Amino acid sequence: MPWALLVLGGLFEVGFTTCLRFVDNFRNLPWTLGFLLSVTLSMGLLQVAARNIPMGTAYAVWGGIGALGTVLVGIAWFGEPFGPVRLVLIFGLVACIAGLRLAAA
Repeated sequence: MPWALLVLGGLFEVGFTTCLRFVDNFRNLPWTLGFLLSVTLSMGLLQVAARNIPMGTAYAVWGGIGALGTVLVGIAWFGEPFGPVRLVLIFGLVACIAGLRLAAA
């Protein structure tokens, strides 16, 4: 269960980084509320997961999921570049996240 909560927290990190793109100095109320809700849930889930997962591992996995998801959202919806080098680095990030999960088992 802690790992599922950690993954969910990482997904909410993707939510808050995506919302952050649109908050417009926190003047855009709907996006600002989405950001605040996502960051609260993301950090809260990280905190709960870290009760049973070492904090360093939990933080690295949470941040990795957020980084990976944010890169994928940027590529899919915001036209960010996607080339072979970026693909290799994304796979490396996924491998590191999986490795941390396996090492904690």
